[in-house]
Amino acid sequence: MITTSAPEFRDAFPEGGRLAGLDVGTKTIGVAMCDAGWHIASPAETIRRTKFSVDKAILRQLLVQQSAKGLVVGLPLSLDGTDSPRTQSVRAFCRNIEEIGLPILLWDERWSTAAVTRTLLEADTSRARRRELVDKLAAAYILQGAIDAMAGIG
Repeated sequence: MITTSAPEFRDAFPEGGRLAGLDVGTKTIGVAMCDAGWHIASPAETIRRTKFSVDKAILRQLLVQQSAKGLVVGLPLSLDGTDSPRTQSVRAFCRNIEEIGLPILLWDERWSTAAVTRTLLEADTSRARRRELVDKLAAAYILQGAIDAMAGIG
């Protein structure tokens, strides 16, 4: 199941369970995880993209290790809310990882990287360190936004 509906996604988990957040880029995939009660998202790692089959195998292994029950994937909409070529690329990525067998929520991520970068700049983080952290922190930002929204549904 791939959906943009937070209520539909939430209803797939009557018992809760760990979720993974993904910030899918052309060179990296930022990964974050949340606790089973959906309280807090934490950055996990950054996967350097190579071949899709290799990327998917690494992602599948991580999801199994972390006992993830679902995925929240950042959807890079245009500023006006419409699809862009990047949006279509992320949708295709999700269709290709759907066989992993976990429900997928596409979550608006228009401001995630900018917000995380601003925070890192305010913390006077070096350019090299920002490059190392930004993707997995953006994934955590995306995941936290989704679990906060789902906590308010009901």
